[in-house]
Amino acid sequence: MRKLASLLLAALLLLGLAPLAGAEKVIELDMYFPVSVGGGPDALISALCEQFHAENPGIKVNPVYAGSYADTRTKVLAAIQGNDVPAVALMFSIDLYQLYSMGVLFDYDSFATTPEDQAWLNGFYPGFMENSRLGGKTYGIPWQRSTIIMYYNKDLFREAGLNPDAPPQNWTELAEFGSKLVKKDANGQTVRYGVQIPSDKAGYAYWMLQTFTLTQDGFNLMSDDGTEVYFDNPKTIRGLEFWKSLSDQGIQAPGTAKWSTTVSDFLEQKVAIIYHTTGNLTNVRKNATFDFGTSRLPADTSFGSPTGGGNFYLFKGVPEEQTQAAVTFVKWMTNNPERVAQWSIDTGYVATRPEAYDTARMIEYTEGFPSALTARDQLEFAKAEFSVYDQGAVQDILDTAIEAAMTGNKTPADALKQAQQEADAILADYR
Repeated sequence: MRKLASLLLAALLLLGLAPLAGAEKVIELDMYFPVSVGGGPDALISALCEQFHAENPGIKVNPVYAGSYADTRTKVLAAIQGNDVPAVALMFSIDLYQLYSMGVLFDYDSFATTPEDQAWLNGFYPGFMENSRLGGKTYGIPWQRSTIIMYYNKDLFREAGLNPDAPPQNWTELAEFGSKLVKKDANGQTVRYGVQIPSDKAGYAYWMLQTFTLTQDGFNLMSDDGTEVYFDNPKTIRGLEFWKSLSDQGIQAPGTAKWSTTVSDFLEQKVAIIYHTTGNLTNVRKNATFDFGTSRLPADTSFGSPTGGGNFYLFKGVPEEQTQAAVTFVKWMTNNPERVAQWSIDTGYVATRPEAYDTARMIEYTEGFPSALTARDQLEFAKAEFSVYDQGAVQDILDTAIEAAMTGNKTPADALKQAQQEADAILADYR
């Protein structure tokens, strides 16, 4: 084999095709990237990485698709502990406190040395920066970002005698409309539910609970510094009680609903209204066989939604040339309004920079598909996604409490009070 390789090299040299000693070195980066929604974002990211390499031949980014956001967190942390640190990864924006406490992150401000760089850092929607900055420094760059929106089946609204252009605007209407949208067969068995809001631990139960606290005057589940949670607050309990009441009234299926199947249940018309990420908007648009609409989330005393999704992080412990290459890549991905707009169009995620909505392609797209503006417009009422120190452990505590309440094993009040005690025991070390 070696003799064959030598002969091949000699032949290439004779033809003048062998690489020269002074040829440009290619810096290769592995980038962990989560894929937790439909619509093929993995193929889109691969194409973007190839385009970047074509424009920057000295840098090659290899996307490593790591599963869900939780899977990505686990794999990145394992890589760090195994001294196989990635230079860059797209991870949950809510992983910030945990990563910061480990001392593994670079801040982007250290690399933003020009006025143009500063304009880049300060050009994202402020709502997305709530989960991106800490202590006055920027540690995450928004890319795959979202809010939760309501999807509803307009055809089923018409069937139920509801106005298809007037989705529910408050909790009372959500229950009333949802009840009218329930369908039963001749034996009295429910064959279609009115509402489905995913509540399983494998999904994002904590995120959905935030929809019921933030719509109460913008009340959030945690403090701004990530050291306190408010699980046993009356507003949190009230929100979980209302959510559970949808199941108790037969408007929503009993028990927990799966994040992974909620969109397919909607597309199969097993349910008329769902709460889900705007990151599935393009998936729904491509696959719905019925007329559908989207809306901001119904209010109790105010409108509101948590932001969501992923940020690009830079990790310490790699050669400086890899870090610089990673910064170049992140800027390339996030600073071009046309590219940001196209990513939003292709996926349904919110374009993270306002100027992306001023591009000709986005104006044309949203004129023909106004639902693409729902999540962006909801940013006016959006707050930071639930994020605290030791995120994985505290999040699991809250998800477990929600599951206990939704399955009827505990009352919402009892489940959340126990969760408060357990979370306090963990977070005390960070106060």
